[in-house]
Amino acid sequence: MLDQHGDFSMEGLCHAILERHRGTIRVQKPRIAVAKLARIVETILSLSNRQGFHATSLREISAASGVSMGSLYSYFDSKDTLLLMILGQVATTTSTVLGNAPAAVKDDPAAHLRWLIATHVALTEAMLPWFVFAFMEAKSFPPQGRKAAVESEEATEAIFRDVIARGAQQGAFAVDDPAFAAALLKPLLQDWYVKRAKWHRRGLDAEGYAACVEAFVGKALGAAREGAREP
Repeated sequence: MLDQHGDFSMEGLCHAILERHRGTIRVQKPRIAVAKLARIVETILSLSNRQGFHATSLREISAASGVSMGSLYSYFDSKDTLLLMILGQVATTTSTVLGNAPAAVKDDPAAHLRWLIATHVALTEAMLPWFVFAFMEAKSFPPQGRKAAVESEEATEAIFRDVIARGAQQGAFAVDDPAFAAALLKPLLQDWYVKRAKWHRRGLDAEGYAACVEAFVGKALGAAREGAREP
């Protein structure tokens, strides 16, 4: 499902970060730059998962990644800048992928909503450490980081809200407040990557979870039975 939208490996995502920050990253050889940045990002995601972003220092990142302090400063000037690079990549990837639904589903709000749900779950599965980091560490982010995280979540909600609103206008959904419906849908999507182990214990993989959410949301919004896909 995601193949057509880009490379979601650590190296692929770090290559995208490098492209977006070429003006500030002072490493000339792209291959070396991507490889080192991937080690740095993978390290901060891992350390933050164990001890929290706030408690993790640049010296710890340097020691654990094997990248010298001097090299770290070739990529960013502070830990907060690294944070914004990561959050920016999560936000950009999410908005780009969700904003490019196939033409075949765009004309049908119910089909479009199902595609958004399935694609969001698949994307968070592919970028699991990134999304867990952005969600779990939000409270410890500095103000600019918290602002970026909130704006990213609101942008995702807006994509779902607009499709639900269009479906309500066309009679595909029976809902009075599309923004409220989208706000309630977002935690359902977050539950996959925040409590993934729980759903695995219940026998659901990413595709199965998405199908269950699709069916539940379709019924909650009053989608026509023929438009709802059973899990």
